[in-house]
Amino acid sequence: MVLLYTAKVILLTGLRFIQNMENFTRFTGDKAAQYQHVLAQATQICAHENNLIAVMANLTAVLNQQFGWLWTGFYLVDQAANSLVLGPFQGPLACTRIPFGKGVCGTAWAEARSIVVPDVHAFPGHIACSALSNSEVVVPCLDTAGQVKAVLDIDSDELNGFTDEDAAYLEQLCALLQDKF
Repeated sequence: MVLLYTAKVILLTGLRFIQNMENFTRFTGDKAAQYQHVLAQATQICAHENNLIAVMANLTAVLNQQFGWLWTGFYLVDQAANSLVLGPFQGPLACTRIPFGKGVCGTAWAEARSIVVPDVHAFPGHIACSALSNSEVVVPCLDTAGQVKAVLDIDSDELNGFTDEDAAYLEQLCALLQDKF
């Protein structure tokens, strides 16, 4: 009887979560408050789904709905090809593969660190997937062993669209994926 009751509570909690996801509304406030809203939503997404691609897809949707950037997406590490391969994203068409150490994404992977680029046109070796992109932030996603398994790439059509504050909050978001790899 207790087991049946527990299963019913879990099912109802899950259904409430799904209903809340369908009703995501953009949060207004300062940048820190917006990121706190996104992180709370991201925590719920990660807690209720184990499939990495599904989680990444919903995280890009939440970020896109909240901030409306030009492009938001993940690139996954393909060790065999020594490149990043396009994963879930929101925005215009994207580069399908990025070589290790090339462009902002490949550099963030090679150096295992977040990179904020105020003006992509001034970044040596920038790979222009979209001519509309003017600034970018890339955050590595690490597994539990500290190895880069993906990068979160976000582009803005504005110059100086990102700061170290953005990178710090996005690092928190990527840390939620750690046990999904």
